[in-house]
Amino acid sequence: MVVIYRFIPVYFTPLMFIRCIEQVTTGETPTIHHHWVPLDEMSIYMPVAAIAGEDQSFMEHNGFNFRSIKKALEKNKEKGKIVRGGSTISQQTAKNVFLWPDRSWLRKGLESYFTVLIELVWGKHRIMEVYVNSIEMGNGIYGADAVAKQHFNTDAAHLTRSQCALIVATLPNPRRFSSAYPSEYMLKRQRQLGREMKHIPVFPKEGNDK
Repeated sequence: MVVIYRFIPVYFTPLMFIRCIEQVTTGETPTIHHHWVPLDEMSIYMPVAAIAGEDQSFMEHNGFNFRSIKKALEKNKEKGKIVRGGSTISQQTAKNVFLWPDRSWLRKGLESYFTVLIELVWGKHRIMEVYVNSIEMGNGIYGADAVAKQHFNTDAAHLTRSQCALIVATLPNPRRFSSAYPSEYMLKRQRQLGREMKHIPVFPKEGNDK
């Protein structure tokens, strides 16, 4: 599947299936908003915002940020369980596409395995492309184009810098924090990300990400 997804769009993920089951069990109609768009056809600000908010060393590491992992392990040791992660965009992508949301060590081990594979087989451009197309960005909303249409009445190509920053600001919990109806905390986070984005280079086109 890692090799297959190097070349074809990821139209469905385990999380989408799980969310549909959750919707059914609560009496809701299963809803999925998801439109695959090639990264080079998206707003240039989308990957920049993702890097600024989620993984500022994305272009430098090989899938793992060991400094963040060390901090996470120290925090988890204090609490006696996994309560905080040090996940990179590569790790999040591996989890989103191949695994299930869980805080077990088994899941984290499998996540590491798939992270190594996608770093080797996909490369940075493809990892970012899959990430911004598959990550949960709202209730039943997955990917930049879907959230652009549902929350901003536009498409992924025309998202502004501030809209991309607001979308990424919600990613710690996109079903709690809405980019359509942002709280004051979200707007503060949006402004912070906007400042950080000024220091992130434009994401390279496919073939220029090495």
